Amino acid sequence: MSAPVEVVAAVLVRPSGEVMLASRPPGKVYAGYWEFPGGKVEAGETLDVALARELHEELGIVVTRACRWITRVFVYEHATVRLNFFRVFDWSGEPHPREGQTLCWQQPDAVTISPLLPANFPIVKALTLPAVLGISHAESLGVEVFLQRLDAALAGGLRLIQLRDKSLPDEARLSLARETVRRAHACHARVVVNGSVDLARAAGADGVHLDSAAAAQQKTRPVCDWLASSLVGVSCHNAAELAHAAALDADYALLSPVLPTLTHPGAPTLGWDSFAALAASSPIPVYGLGGLERSDGVLAQSHGAHGVALLRGAWT
Repeated sequence: MSAPVEVVAAVLVRPSGEVMLASRPPGKVYAGYWEFPGGKVEAGETLDVALARELHEELGIVVTRACRWITRVFVYEHATVRLNFFRVFDWSGEPHPREGQTLCWQQPDAVTISPLLPANFPIVKALTLPAVLGISHAESLGVEVFLQRLDAALAGGLRLIQLRDKSLPDEARLSLARETVRRAHACHARVVVNGSVDLARAAGADGVHLDSAAAAQQKTRPVCDWLASSLVGVSCHNAAELAHAAALDADYALLSPVLPTLTHPGAPTLGWDSFAALAASSPIPVYGLGGLERSDGVLAQSHGAHGVALLRGAWT
């Protein structure tokens, strides 16, 4: 099989969360289908240079802040392409069609246009993930204090929670999971349970999260049969675990530890350079975890993270 065609694809993001999709003009393959703007990388170009050139040619804008995100290989009938996705948060100029395409801004969780190019379905789903993931901390805080801080975090905009607290007795953990789900769903937030599918089902959660050991035992994506659309996350620490998470068709990965943590003092860390290299090659969104705060969100995105996962920092 011939080498994939290198392509850059841009997810332009408005402060409201809307993203831009463009229809392919008449005369092109898949004319009329919607996609994220971008194009082929020319010989000798870096990905950043290709992205800036394509967006200026297609939309008449100058990119001022773009962040690597994920990389996916997709096989079409006419070609195999490697799609190097960037999220573009800032630009100068008003985007306008310069190549006969139609432009449309859409909320990722409420896309109304069709048909989408097949390669973009997982991208749209990934874009529904928020920039902050909170990991429950009831073991240390106490259940009542945690639930109070959960309410405050939900009021402050937290929209994705991993229910962890594995040392709690089974009954207490199920009770906490159910109460976390109830409060989260009232605020249109989602909860994944770190543990078994049975526990997630009993709690009415939105999916499951697998630690690295549990993920290693899985050969296929866990089936959350009580949901039409579930979330599956995986904890990872290296390239092999990230690749396995992608093979399981997980929706996201937590990659840790980025920086030194209070939980594991003196443990080896990835550092931002290694994190960025791993995140850039991942076909699924990667959250940075370990030694991070909410204020590190922009820094994490600049190194290819989808966002940050927080244990203590989510509840302060």
